[in-house]
Amino acid sequence: MKILFVAGGTSGVIFSLVPLAQAARNAGHEVVMAAPEDCMPTINGAGVPGAPVTSKTMKDFLHDRRGVLQTIPEDLHERYLFNGRCFGRYAAACLDGLTALIDRWRPDVVVGGVLAFAGPLAAAYAGVPYVKHAVDMGEPRTIDLAAAAELGPELEALGRYEMPGADLFVDTCPPSLRPADAPRAQLMRYVPYTAQRPLEPWMFAKGDAPRVLVSAGSRVTKDSDFEILSGLVAKVAALDVELLVAAPETVAAELGPLPDNVRAGWIPLDVVARTCDLTVSHAGGNTVLGSMAAGVPQVLIPYLPYVVGYTERLSAFGAARMVDPREDSPENIAEACREVLEDGSYRERARAVSAEMARLPLPAQVVSAVEDLVAPSA
Repeated sequence: MKILFVAGGTSGVIFSLVPLAQAARNAGHEVVMAAPEDCMPTINGAGVPGAPVTSKTMKDFLHDRRGVLQTIPEDLHERYLFNGRCFGRYAAACLDGLTALIDRWRPDVVVGGVLAFAGPLAAAYAGVPYVKHAVDMGEPRTIDLAAAAELGPELEALGRYEMPGADLFVDTCPPSLRPADAPRAQLMRYVPYTAQRPLEPWMFAKGDAPRVLVSAGSRVTKDSDFEILSGLVAKVAALDVELLVAAPETVAAELGPLPDNVRAGWIPLDVVARTCDLTVSHAGGNTVLGSMAAGVPQVLIPYLPYVVGYTERLSAFGAARMVDPREDSPENIAEACREVLEDGSYRERARAVSAEMARLPLPAQVVSAVEDLVAPSA
């Protein structure tokens, strides 16, 4: 069977798709993952064949189709519409490359990450089943509607007037944390994946002080989200803890001189998370899910609007403490960190989430559900 994975435009959303893609390859299927050219090193580094389908990057789609740079709205609803339109333009830019790939390779099924809206269009063009694959813990549906509106011309060219539905939805959110109105899904265990580096002895065990991991995600650059990362480091560094700052090496170097209790650089979360007592982050999907899988309680500051929903659900469950981005003073973040470190109930609830995730079907088992979509016509 030939399985075409359609990824979003950044490494963070590619990480989410890798475990199922690897499991499909290990089951003997042919796998190709389509994404922008600048994402090929991430895909190929995971041992997955990658097909570049656009030379543009996600930043290009902050401009509308006329080339006019769009202002990011302050209003939450308008921000969702803005995000959806951007993702829609990204999908439109991928379609020529995707259809050319489909004409040459003829996949049997398409697996598309949530927010990679070219996935369902590619499946419709190929006339094959479409599998929607979660990358976080649920995104606002307003984003989907705005993307569909942006993709009106492309849908009409395919003879469609609404986005194609999924034949299967693969969700890595544990049942206790799914929204009440979440669609039916094939649940799958979240397997943390990240680009690797040589491991060092300190990564396997912490010292006497509490170990706290700070992250603003894998997409941080000097020009994008650096203020979020540096701000979090400054607000947590004063605590009497061993502080790990997870960031690309080039970004970590820009943080400048750091206290002796701080390590900064590319940290393999799948290895190090289980040695941590607390994660403090911007509530990005991979950081949140990776910490959940490791049973680590969290302090979350949801700077991006689409992560607020699952941040609230995890906080209500008792496995995290949410800090409103408008109230992210050093005092408030330090107080939240102390509370989570000292109140054992956060650790207990985090371990309960981890145990629930561990009971879900593995990617190798979910491959069978994908196979079943194709079997009747094979």
